[in-house]
Amino acid sequence: MSINCHRNAYNMVLHKFGEKLYSGLVATMTSHLKEISRSVEAAQGGLFLEELNRKWTDHNKALQMIRDILMYMDRTFIPSTHKTPVHELGLNLWRDNIIHSSKIQARLRNTLLDLVLRERSGEVINRGLMRNIIKMLMDLGASVYGEDFEQPFLDVSADFYRGESQKFIECCDCGDYLRKAESRLNEEIERVSHYLDSRSETKITNVVEKEMIENHMLRLVHMENSGLVKMLLDDKYEDLGRTYNLFRRVANGLSTIRDVMTSHLRETGKQLVTDPEKLRDPVDFVQRLLDEKDKYDNIINLAFNNDKTFQNALNSSFEYFINLNPRSPEFISLYVDDKLRKGLKGVSEEDVEIILDKVMMLFRYLQEKDVFEKYYKQHLAKRLLSGKTVSDDAERSLIVKLKTECGYQFTSKLEGMFTDMKTSQDTMQGFYANHGAELGEGATLAVQVLTTGSWPTQPSITCNLPAEMSTLCERFRAYYLGTHTGRRLSWQTNMGTADIKATFGKGQKHELNVSTYQMCVLMLFNNAEKLTYKEIEQATEIPAPELKRCLQSLACVKGKNVLRKEPMSKDISEDDAFFVNDKFSSKFYKVKIGTVVAQKESEPEKQETRQRVEEDRKPQIEAAIVRIMKSRRVLDHNNIIAEVTKQLQSRFLANPVEIKKRIESLIEREFLERDNSDRKLYRYLA
Repeated sequence: MSINCHRNAYNMVLHKFGEKLYSGLVATMTSHLKEISRSVEAAQGGLFLEELNRKWTDHNKALQMIRDILMYMDRTFIPSTHKTPVHELGLNLWRDNIIHSSKIQARLRNTLLDLVLRERSGEVINRGLMRNIIKMLMDLGASVYGEDFEQPFLDVSADFYRGESQKFIECCDCGDYLRKAESRLNEEIERVSHYLDSRSETKITNVVEKEMIENHMLRLVHMENSGLVKMLLDDKYEDLGRTYNLFRRVANGLSTIRDVMTSHLRETGKQLVTDPEKLRDPVDFVQRLLDEKDKYDNIINLAFNNDKTFQNALNSSFEYFINLNPRSPEFISLYVDDKLRKGLKGVSEEDVEIILDKVMMLFRYLQEKDVFEKYYKQHLAKRLLSGKTVSDDAERSLIVKLKTECGYQFTSKLEGMFTDMKTSQDTMQGFYANHGAELGEGATLAVQVLTTGSWPTQPSITCNLPAEMSTLCERFRAYYLGTHTGRRLSWQTNMGTADIKATFGKGQKHELNVSTYQMCVLMLFNNAEKLTYKEIEQATEIPAPELKRCLQSLACVKGKNVLRKEPMSKDISEDDAFFVNDKFSSKFYKVKIGTVVAQKESEPEKQETRQRVEEDRKPQIEAAIVRIMKSRRVLDHNNIIAEVTKQLQSRFLANPVEIKKRIESLIEREFLERDNSDRKLYRYLA
């Protein structure tokens, strides 16, 4: 049968009846499809799509057979007359007579959209049938799929999600809302994979993103008690990660999150560094900063995909608020001091490195690194001189880190401090080897000889040492100057310590570890029952602020009060009288009586440190000006200010007023001159 049909078709084309054959095909198929159309229209409810699918399958089979029968016509007549090939013709006729039939087109579209809506509402639909019908629309051409289904689908989806997002945002908190949005997004992606054209995925996800996220971004992040700030406060990594992943899909989404995080971080950071309550304990202050940094590092790492732009925002926020507190450099040094005195006892080497790296991270944020250096040097000196460092390795490790960060100039003096400590040990061995026999059993002396340039400059304040100590000190001076020519020794009594044996009222014996100043005060009581403040001041010549602090620690600290004073009060006044506290007792034989170490500076001390820092900056600013002018020869005022600031910013933030003063000073000393015609222009004088 098929062979005969094929031969008949072949003969017709051969005998020039191709036109008749082609138009007969169109007419026959059209009338057949009109009948099919009526049977599809007649299908009720859910049977409508099934009937359409069944007829479409039949039509495809028939079309395949027709194409085989009319193969010769398809290959010769159709190309030569530019007519539509048989298979394509069959699809076009199906489209025009079935899909675009006035009674089917809208019904088909509405049925498909209704099924999608039902599926969105949680009903289970026949996905296989949906896939076949959608595939039919795609087979009929991209424009059929696009116009008859995809565009209406996107339009009603936008309406659906607009309504749903309004409903959700009124009743959900931010976390719940974003969970629903994420769930909807995943549903749509899954829907595409099951029965839509894969190219629809971007389009439908764009709709969900726009309606559920982009249009509500600000409201979501600022939701009270559940928005981004609340998530940050509570370390809600999962919710924050979801927020990040959803917001990154829309324009300006990540910058919206970043801006909220930055302003919150700056606000909390500002409170942290300016709250007088939190400034009472420097170690706690720095620990809070480190905890805050850890907190946000974790958030960025676990929730924000380690996003570099968020890391940069975190760094700039820390740099902003850490420098709002002019005492930050001092406090960071005090934190290091606390850790290296006692805080790192028993801590593993790796953990020590982690802590030191964290300190260096805070150090990098400081604009006034030279102020930190000033304090660090003072604190290191006290640690070394009192032998109170937990670990030499940790001390040296931090110096290596500072060297990497700031260069050799800063650390060379610190390394010199360590060298002095070692040399002093050797010197003392030599002294006792030479004089040990004649010194006998009395007082012993341990001297640290410090190179003036390496150690923090201390105004040399002489105080009157007890006679036994004076004699020893003179012996050491004679020995030292005898072995080192061309050197001078000046005693820094404010930096020393002493161990003295004491016997109290009922014969109780103790060894007291005290400062040199405290020793001078206590030794006076070997020859007196009672001494007034004025008498002590006169006998010792210890400067008043130091003496008051020293007497406070000897008479007013519970458990360490080896002296008592009248009248009893917390503060020392010039009318006070002092006695040995015969009732003093301690369960320890050795009693350490500290003056508060590494405490925050008093106001005058702070001013003095600040003044020293300002003085140290002057030559650095001048050196920078000369370097710049040497290479540029001629430069205007504003450019000098900008370049000097840039050159010195790794050490400190140069003050434009100070730069101007240094320029004036260099002009006076004839390193620079002003241009005759333009007063703001400077020339370098070689």
